[in-house]
Amino acid sequence: MKGDGEVGGPRRLKASTAGVLLAAGSGSRLGQPKALVELGGTRLVDRGIGLLQVGGAGPLVVVTGAVPLTLPGVITAHNPDWASGMGSSLAVGLRAVPDGCAAAVVALVDQPLIGAAAVRRLIAAHAAGATVAVAAYHGQPRNPVLLARAHWPEVISLAAGDVGARP
Repeated sequence: MKGDGEVGGPRRLKASTAGVLLAAGSGSRLGQPKALVELGGTRLVDRGIGLLQVGGAGPLVVVTGAVPLTLPGVITAHNPDWASGMGSSLAVGLRAVPDGCAAAVVALVDQPLIGAAAVRRLIAAHAAGATVAVAAYHGQPRNPVLLARAHWPEVISLAAGDVGARP
């Protein structure tokens, strides 16, 4: 793992809820790594970072894998086992969150149409006492999700393949 820290100096916590962006996939169906796919002239990885920032999450961790990324202002965490599925990236991302963060909002790089309001609602749910919160669209649970730090050891132990935190 490589920690780039914050721009302008050592790592500082901006908020108690970190943002973790899973951006390690190869995008085999897309013909290029998902993080590099452009939508409206903006790479998906940059859209994901913006989603988490505007939503109020910080510090930010971006999990890379299929392609190296230089992303100033965020912590990058390389997942050498990225091809095994999202689970290993989730574990790498949670392990890279600095101490002092009580929770993390986990987002996927290939969901560019998710709005920052979803992140704000998850953070608000945590502030109101939720230890797990899941965004829902048309009544169906989807990403992003919020996980309080107390759940991370179990999530990491169960994260395998493309299952992630579902169990």
